[in-house]
Amino acid sequence: MKQKGQLIIMSGFSGAGKGTITRALLDTYQDEYALSISATTRAPREGEQEGVHYFFLAKDAFEQMISEGAFLEYAQYVGNYYGTPKKYVEDQLELGKNVILEIEIQGALQVKKMMPEALLLFITPPSAKELEARLRGRGTETEEVIASRMARAIQEAEGCEVYDYLVINDNLEQCISHIHQIIQSEKSKMNLNIDLINQIRKELNEMKGE
Repeated sequence: MKQKGQLIIMSGFSGAGKGTITRALLDTYQDEYALSISATTRAPREGEQEGVHYFFLAKDAFEQMISEGAFLEYAQYVGNYYGTPKKYVEDQLELGKNVILEIEIQGALQVKKMMPEALLLFITPPSAKELEARLRGRGTETEEVIASRMARAIQEAEGCEVYDYLVINDNLEQCISHIHQIIQSEKSKMNLNIDLINQIRKELNEMKGE
């Protein structure tokens, strides 16, 4: 019996390394992880592919899906909708894939309400000083942008205590290994394996009756 995958919601500060961690998990454990693909009503940018980077939808099609409850979460930014299609995530989970969803706290809570079994991870550097150093280390951010991101981090920290795990991204390789171990442990929980134990019970009873 194939074990169902685990839905992983990954949030954290801008500059905490969420994208790097996600890419590393997908590269290191290719058969075990899948990235959730969002739907959007904005136009594709150069190089973006349908079903790879986003599912590109017309506004009326997106709003129809909202009315049908077809999104785990959705939001509107600068006149465009963005959302997480429920069917794509569920299909990947049924294939046994651990699906990673990178979203902010508000969206994470929407998903958790619809799928209580989702695992919430909050990624942080070891200190605020390190967070600032990483933003500066990119070499692409102006002082104004850095100040804005540091101010936003105060908001991003609000409510993070509802997450299941706080993961400190100090050493990247150790952080990736730690997250993978957390996910494997979660998947071994009894409440997620009731179907398997019931199957074994059934087989034992059938063997007893032989």
